[in-house]
Amino acid sequence: MISLYRPGGSVIHRMPAGAKLAVMAALALAISLWPHTPLTAVAALVLVIGLFALGGFGPREWLRQVWALRWIVAFMAATQLLFLGPTPALVNTVRVASVVLLAALLTLTTRTDELLAALERLLRPLSRIGADPWRIAFTLSLTIALVPVVADFARRIREAQRARGVRLGFRAVLPLLVMSLRHADGVADALTARGVA
Repeated sequence: MISLYRPGGSVIHRMPAGAKLAVMAALALAISLWPHTPLTAVAALVLVIGLFALGGFGPREWLRQVWALRWIVAFMAATQLLFLGPTPALVNTVRVASVVLLAALLTLTTRTDELLAALERLLRPLSRIGADPWRIAFTLSLTIALVPVVADFARRIREAQRARGVRLGFRAVLPLLVMSLRHADGVADALTARGVA
């Protein structure tokens, strides 16, 4: 699995993985479910940026994370603007960006093995109904870790466009989808070879 962890001694780094996961999940739920106005949505984003500062990451890091999200943000903003109007488009786009940035902060400040162990402990009660907590935890942590991989694919597609002097715009979604599916096949093959899948 790809590890995005950045070593550090901040308050967020030192928090136990389970507590950190619970706090981040509660914040993500609050940001997602609270009936936001544009002001409260932007306030939620400022709070997340403040958490990046608390984690020892300056503007360069959170701007890098936002830049990695630009295609998701642009696509979501455009579709929401088209179908819902400017205010809901702003609120929903900022809300989704805030939650994805929270997930990025979690992976930047938590070792993958600690995150996996915390998720497994959290999901242990599901074993009573026949679920495998380890597999569920592994799937969730793998999903979180693969978000920046897809963002990197988007960056490579953009660089290839520039090198060829071509601008695909929204048509760039197709090569991004193909690259993502190929990568997913490779990950699935690797997991199968190790007896995980």
